[in-house]
Amino acid sequence: MNALLSLLSENRNYRYTWIGQVVSEIGDHFNNIAVFSLAVAVTKSPLVVTGVLLSRAVPAMLAGPLAGVTLDRFDRKRVMIASDLIRTVVAAGFIYAAKHPDPRLLYLLSALLMLASPFFTSGRAAILPSIATREELHTANSLTQTTAWTTLALGAFLGGTSVMGFGYQWAFAVNALSFLVSALCISQLRVPGGFRARRQALTEAEVVRPWHEYVEGLRYIRSVPLVFGLMMVGVGWATGGGAAQILFTVFGELVFNRGPAGLGAIWGCAGLGLVIGGTLAYNFGKRLSFRDYKRVIVVCYIVHGGSYILFSQMRSFSWALVFIALSRAGVGVTSVLNMWQLLRTVPDEFRGRVFSTNESVQWSVMMLSMMAAGIASEYWNPRTIGAIAGGLSSLTAVYWAWANWSGRLPEPSRPGVEPEEVEVHGEPAA
Repeated sequence: MNALLSLLSENRNYRYTWIGQVVSEIGDHFNNIAVFSLAVAVTKSPLVVTGVLLSRAVPAMLAGPLAGVTLDRFDRKRVMIASDLIRTVVAAGFIYAAKHPDPRLLYLLSALLMLASPFFTSGRAAILPSIATREELHTANSLTQTTAWTTLALGAFLGGTSVMGFGYQWAFAVNALSFLVSALCISQLRVPGGFRARRQALTEAEVVRPWHEYVEGLRYIRSVPLVFGLMMVGVGWATGGGAAQILFTVFGELVFNRGPAGLGAIWGCAGLGLVIGGTLAYNFGKRLSFRDYKRVIVVCYIVHGGSYILFSQMRSFSWALVFIALSRAGVGVTSVLNMWQLLRTVPDEFRGRVFSTNESVQWSVMMLSMMAAGIASEYWNPRTIGAIAGGLSSLTAVYWAWANWSGRLPEPSRPGVEPEEVEVHGEPAA
């Protein structure tokens, strides 16, 4: 706790980034709860939730390559501010949608919102090593992720309650205002040399053919087994994770018949579980050897998928909340530990492309998972779909365990880290 407070009090850049994150992400979850609840209230069909999620997934997937190249070529701070300002305008458009609840308008606005998002989310990950020292990086990574999950819990609970009490327009107004606050906070960041990636000057061919830069990033990902392995872990999780996004709304609104408050409770408990998992990972993450880190990932994905299966089968709403929290606790541990490994491994010149590619690939697989779950929801019981989704997510543990035990996940070199320092943090690969 002292390290967290010290980071916020002594690191000005991180403090502004953190404040902007808190405000904007709470606003995001007001938007999520309001959009999903409005969509189901208007149509009474789980399929419209699939439509909203797909309208978000496709633009996020398509924007990923462009966001990565942009963040590695231009000033990341300016790109993030532009993303926030664009999202302010789009988020305000949902206020109109609340008065004229046409699903097509919800699809359009959701698509535009997510088209701008990767430029900010990948940018925030890419600048983290620039605004935190090597000693602060583990703490900064853990706090950034646990903050995201805390705002998920708070935003979901508050969003569900506010929609019930004040209506949809209030939630959308809060979301639009939150992006303005985030842009103001990011504008306060200062580092020597600015926020451009440290890289060799662009050639004329690269300037006019940015696709070559993106391919260069893909080659880097493929050349480092751990980075490639973590991308594949994201793919494995997303096979069930996309369906889970659909089912949260279906369970809250239709299975348990709890309305926006029930949807908020499910998302809120999911966020609480993520915070618990992230806190555990922060407390023991730096003490784990590289070999033990790989073993923990296997266990956590089994817990995640198994608990989601139990969530989907519970008849008691209270027990369902317990198991969704436990499921997300497993995700919380793996997310903090995996991001910690990436931040220590990926050089500055590739960070934008690596983080945006990971995000884009996950959204691609989640899109397929959402489509499958949405279509299946028209014919199958949601509890059956939930059990299948949990089983698919657990299969991630099988892939990771195979890659580890077959020697395909050696410990990578760390940019700027001396060999003797690596020995302190981890043992030779299994």
